Amino acid sequence: MPPNTTATTGGTATAVAAPATPGRKKGRKARLIVLVLVLAIIGGIAYGAYWSISTVRASFPQTTGSLTLDGLSGPVDVKRDGYGIPQIYASSDEDLFMAQGYVQAQDRFYEMDVRRHMTSGRLSEMFGKSQVKNDEFLRSLGWDRIAEKEYDTKLSASTKKYLDAYAKGVNAYLQGKDGEDISLEYAALGLTNDYRPQKWTPVDSVSWLKAMAWDLRGNMQDEIDRALMTSRLGPQQVRELYPRYPYSRNKPIVQEGQYDELTKSFQQGGATSAAQGSGGASGSTGSGTTGSALTSQLSGLYDVLDDVPTAVGVNGQGIGSNSWVVSGKYTITDKPLLANDPHLSASLPSVWYQMGLHCRSVSAKCQYDVTGYTFAGMPGVIIGHNAKIAWGLTNSGADVTDLYLEKVTANGYLYDGKVRPFKTRQETIKVAGGTSKTIVVRQTQDGMPLLSDRDDELVQVGRKAGVNTAAPDRGDGYGIALRWTALDPGTSMDAVFALDRAADWSDFREAAALFDVPSQNLVYADTANHIGYTLPGRIPTRSSADDGSVPAPGWDSKYKWTGFIKKDELPYEYDPERGYIVTANQAVVDKDKYPYTLTTDWGYGTRSQRIADLIESKIKDGGRISTEDMRQMQMDNSSEIAKLLVPKLLKLNLDDPDVRQAQKLLEGWDYTQEADSAAAAYFNAVWRNVLKLAFGNKLPKELRVKGQCLWVDKTDSTGPLDDDRKVRECGQRDADQAQPDGGDRWFEVVRTLMDKPDSDWWKTPKSGTRPGAENRDQLFERAMIDARWELTAKLGKDIDTWSWGRLHRLFLKNQTLGTEGPKVLQYLLNRGPWKISGGEATVNASGWNAAGGYNVVWVPSMRMVVNLKDFDKSRWINLTGASGHAFNAHYTDQTGKWANGELLPWSFSAKGVGESTSDTLVLKP
Repeated sequence: MPPNTTATTGGTATAVAAPATPGRKKGRKARLIVLVLVLAIIGGIAYGAYWSISTVRASFPQTTGSLTLDGLSGPVDVKRDGYGIPQIYASSDEDLFMAQGYVQAQDRFYEMDVRRHMTSGRLSEMFGKSQVKNDEFLRSLGWDRIAEKEYDTKLSASTKKYLDAYAKGVNAYLQGKDGEDISLEYAALGLTNDYRPQKWTPVDSVSWLKAMAWDLRGNMQDEIDRALMTSRLGPQQVRELYPRYPYSRNKPIVQEGQYDELTKSFQQGGATSAAQGSGGASGSTGSGTTGSALTSQLSGLYDVLDDVPTAVGVNGQGIGSNSWVVSGKYTITDKPLLANDPHLSASLPSVWYQMGLHCRSVSAKCQYDVTGYTFAGMPGVIIGHNAKIAWGLTNSGADVTDLYLEKVTANGYLYDGKVRPFKTRQETIKVAGGTSKTIVVRQTQDGMPLLSDRDDELVQVGRKAGVNTAAPDRGDGYGIALRWTALDPGTSMDAVFALDRAADWSDFREAAALFDVPSQNLVYADTANHIGYTLPGRIPTRSSADDGSVPAPGWDSKYKWTGFIKKDELPYEYDPERGYIVTANQAVVDKDKYPYTLTTDWGYGTRSQRIADLIESKIKDGGRISTEDMRQMQMDNSSEIAKLLVPKLLKLNLDDPDVRQAQKLLEGWDYTQEADSAAAAYFNAVWRNVLKLAFGNKLPKELRVKGQCLWVDKTDSTGPLDDDRKVRECGQRDADQAQPDGGDRWFEVVRTLMDKPDSDWWKTPKSGTRPGAENRDQLFERAMIDARWELTAKLGKDIDTWSWGRLHRLFLKNQTLGTEGPKVLQYLLNRGPWKISGGEATVNASGWNAAGGYNVVWVPSMRMVVNLKDFDKSRWINLTGASGHAFNAHYTDQTGKWANGELLPWSFSAKGVGESTSDTLVLKP
């Protein structure tokens, strides 16, 4: 349906639109003419004829005039600012959420449709046989089945009412439309597929929370990596690669929190719960497997979900997020300031959708006045503020998943000496343009799916994971089953609406307690000048035999979860004396001050401590913090690993004058990683080569970059064989998932080895004309040589032309067709590159994987700073734009400002919204 024309919605709806301004109309027409020409030239006559101007314009949303929607009880105003961000005004809750569904579908329905096909394991229905393997895995998890149980048995009546209203709004948008009326992508699918979008259901929205929880589930990838590493590394080597969390240097989140009395009572009562994990090497579990800590992960099983659009994470390592709140006693407004920037995969459109939901008059009939970030496909607001409070989220990394080794027989699986039968179900996968496929999903009696039936990497884990001599015969390996809190129905959807309504700390804590999965760090501020933090989530307790760090023996009941931490025993903090709270995926609590194990795999606190140091530097001697100060902190590019290594690198005597020339770039460098910095480019290349020489070349092939081959010593389960023959092994991981990724765990690895200059880790063989190394300084010298010639190949011999931004680039790829579609579609749908500042484990965390290259793989997916004194002076930015429609003016209209570290005005009051409104659409009953 083209904008600014008569429309039909619900069979009887009529649209009356105001004419577009001449300037906007002319610009849009020019873009469309270019599109058609490109299609005709590159795509051929068939593409060019099929995609006419009207085809592209058909899906653009109507944003002015009026529409009639069956089901509304009163008129709803949709006010959009100059960036297309909607603020919705209604007089009842149902009207508010019905309008939210309609408006999000206008902007993002294709994205919503892809997501629901992912969560239900039905991608093959849209994209054909290439997605069958992904669907098999997703069907085994059964997200949609669990979401349906959640909707039927767990959610409150009001939440169901809101979900139903939202679905009604989405379906009002879909009614009467063909695929090409909804998005350009459907027009593309129409060339090879007769797929037609189906009606939206409330369960589709609930399932999305399961996908989000999967990406934020904790340390499952860590368990896999640790098991795989044992094929080439011994227990001591593994422990050296995963040092303990540096509590004395990088402070945990909760420092003055409400857990001391809990700890005291447990100590007095002789509790048997497991001691708090250290965030470092955990030694051996009862199964004999070697366990140790990696940074908290958001990635999935790398080879299973690599081709699936991720929910919010990325298939990689080392992701995190920042949030912090400063009390009014340290701000220029005398009221709190709250900042948040979740670090997630770079996607187009952005995973976030900005909007406001406003009741014209807040009452029992209409309870919401809230604004912030949500997900297209889900009602409510996830992160943001209402008229009384503000909140932000970061991933806690709590360990809510465990992998279990299962001894599988022809009749079932072994458990306490007896064979139990699997629960089984058949799943039929429909394939566009192909034959349907039926699979059998096996689950244990406890409901754990057998993932190794679907995943080649887990088959390798089953073959290689260490066990003790009492374990049953391995044979060809063990099966791998998953225990995960999100496989049980929960109440997270209730939490979203409760947070949106919360008026004070008590309301906030009650709402957060409903947020069972994924477990998140929640920071809080209110207009009454209070700040706080709480850790919600359904977090399991384990026996003393199991710390959750490695796959556990499923045949032994003592490794079964013993329960869950009670909600009133989870850590929180309220109005701490220090006047601020920082969460950036670091340890939640000190290891000696809490009786439960939350995880053994914290992030290592590099970002969190830098943020705390920046705050302290501002408030010392009576200083005050402003909104602009918070923005500048979000853009801090300082490299902590550079501060450690550069002084050592500058002391090295280098023979090659070209390498000495590059070394001089580091003289006087302030360690900031600006896009135009040549020093940052060279240092990060040195860092990448240090990691490769010292560690990467010594890791097993399952963790190394795909296609990178090495001659290595033969090994068996006990280590290197006494044989001087070598074998050629090629890496198996995609570049953005391999190790060493260069995150702050590797900062800590190198830091602990700096005082061991003769460690075996620093030894590397000669390669061609490049010298070998027998100690730390020799390896650093080799890394500087390799980095010089790597950048010469990439950027040219003239170092005056080098810059970090030329290496560190962001490409935005439209999900599905922007990565797997014909080249012409990728050209039309994708955007970039942008030259990006920042880097790994910096506050401005534009992540790159040191094993695979320098391109940006995850980003601050949005940034916000909330001003509790005057909400209209708050600021926000999204990675892309409001629209999911290629060639719409709001497709990537925020990206340039995001890349430059700018924030946009964020109006909240009726007056502020009115002044910023560019387009108004009235939805009428």
